[in-house]
Amino acid sequence: MGDTYLEKLQKRFELNVMDIDQAKTEGRKIIGFYCLYSPTELATAAGAIPLPLCGTKNDPIEAAEQELPRNLCPLIKSSYGFAATETCPFFQFSDMVVGDTTCDGKKKMFEIMDKYRPTHVLQLPHHPESEASKTLWRNELDRLKQIIEAETNQILTDDKIQSAIKLLNTEREVKKDLMDLAQEKPSPISGLDMLNILFKTGFFANKKRGIRLIQEIIDEIKENAQKGETPFTEETTRVLLTGVPVGIGSEKVIRIIEESGANVVCFENCSGYKQAFQVAENKNPMEALADQYLKIPCSVMSPNTARLETLSELIESFSVDAVVDLTWQACHTYNIESYTVEKYVKENHNLPFLHLETDYSESDSEQLRVRIEAFLEMDNGK
Repeated sequence: MGDTYLEKLQKRFELNVMDIDQAKTEGRKIIGFYCLYSPTELATAAGAIPLPLCGTKNDPIEAAEQELPRNLCPLIKSSYGFAATETCPFFQFSDMVVGDTTCDGKKKMFEIMDKYRPTHVLQLPHHPESEASKTLWRNELDRLKQIIEAETNQILTDDKIQSAIKLLNTEREVKKDLMDLAQEKPSPISGLDMLNILFKTGFFANKKRGIRLIQEIIDEIKENAQKGETPFTEETTRVLLTGVPVGIGSEKVIRIIEESGANVVCFENCSGYKQAFQVAENKNPMEALADQYLKIPCSVMSPNTARLETLSELIESFSVDAVVDLTWQACHTYNIESYTVEKYVKENHNLPFLHLETDYSESDSEQLRVRIEAFLEMDNGK
């Protein structure tokens, strides 16, 4: 009997670190990225390897608190702690790091992180419809392009950027195909397994190999579904998780929801559907990158109507029964925006809504379990 798709994924993930090490030995540059707003196409076009950087585990937070405030978002502390403790292999491989100004905490943390790796911070405008914002953002991406050219000793021609756009559009498309599998009722895949696949394939140095693996996983899940293999029933409560990004190490809310008998069928966050976009291939590539990346509906945007529109689309296409909004402690933009999201979900979709604020530790897991189980019971009682 062959390996399951999760076993194949784990083996490929373990080999990936060796692939990166080999690429580094051969002289390829590694560029680390922390946020979805940073266009990895520019690194790819330069022949560098773009890598997401660690920031989803509780382990390094204690070390980070030696320099950072305790009452800071766990994502920021985890990201910095991994750098300070040299426990993120992808950070260690990186020749430079690209950050962003999605929040004040990140912005100031990146100033300190610069002592570990050269860190370039994109100045992200927060009013996506403003012409001034669009001009500023295009200028920021042009500046990043120049910095990557200098770091890699490569000239980023329009043809190279266009080719990178096509490759990463293909990767995003196949990831969307994977996420769309959960539109089936019942879903053939759990939210935890979905997160595992999305998280680990994000670190793959060889994009084409990663795309092939995701397609193999899709084919296997479809084949299993045709045999009637699914961990759920048609009566299983279908939950949409919105809010902050999650990853391996910060998945406790997803785990508790599914241990409580529901199924997280959709992630409206940077770990999920916020990355399911396509960059236009029929226009100037730098203009296309600037236009598309500024449309990402993070809570830092004001106003952030695109998030509400996305929620409506996902609620309908995934036959959602309930919405859970997750906020990390001290993430003020998502915490405040939860008011607007709750009002919108209840008034426009008449769905039960639960807002949870937590951190990466397991200290409140049982309290969360009590709240989540009560929430799901109320939904089932309707």
